[in-house]
Amino acid sequence: MLPTHTSREVPDVPVAVLPIGSHEQHGPFLPLATDTVIACTIAAEIAKAYPVRTLPPVTISCSHEHADWPGTVSISAATLYAVVRDVAESLRRAGVPKLVLVNGHGGNYVLGNVVQEAHGDMALFPAPEHWQAAEKASGAETSAVSDMHAGELETSILLHAHPELVRDGYRTADHLADDRRHLLTTGMAAYTTSGVVGRPSLAGADKGRETLRSLVASFGDVLAVLQQQGGRTGQGRDEGEHPVHDGDGQALR
Repeated sequence: MLPTHTSREVPDVPVAVLPIGSHEQHGPFLPLATDTVIACTIAAEIAKAYPVRTLPPVTISCSHEHADWPGTVSISAATLYAVVRDVAESLRRAGVPKLVLVNGHGGNYVLGNVVQEAHGDMALFPAPEHWQAAEKASGAETSAVSDMHAGELETSILLHAHPELVRDGYRTADHLADDRRHLLTTGMAAYTTSGVVGRPSLAGADKGRETLRSLVASFGDVLAVLQQQGGRTGQGRDEGEHPVHDGDGQALR
């Protein structure tokens, strides 16, 4: 899950990828780190296909709706916002102006605001449309509304990429709760006793494989649009040879 390259092996590219997961319950059969594992898996597959720099993951995020289950740990939205902004600024000063947030947890709503405020220097991936395309490509049988947490798609990705992390019990853990209109107020416990909302019994490694293939293909368009925004792509890491400038044209040191 962690990048292991040395400083000399870091690719000299203008786009970095930051996996953002969570540490929250995923029913009795998936690990607390499920969202982090999935975000890292997506990022790793992206890095095989595109010129990007992969970063270590943010492993704890905004999981307050899961607080009724043991093991769940959260940070505030303000803290997550600050962490992402600080990472982006550190990268920018090092000559890497573009950042893609590969988000594995749907409750990290604040990331949308961070990207909005970056004025073309960030992207959030996967978007709901990318997940929908991936669901279709995988042959998933559960709708996006129903497959909310520890369901068919998440279990499938782990069965494909990390089968050793999937415990027994997912074949009998189906639970649907499509009307979750008060989720932000009540938390998940109002809609499930197991922590599952979805149909993990339908999961399969082949579905996980096709989900990842679809997401990797979708990323190409995201990367192209990101690189077209602004005008600060392509700076080198050595500021002496390739200065990084602020918005007024002054070199930053």
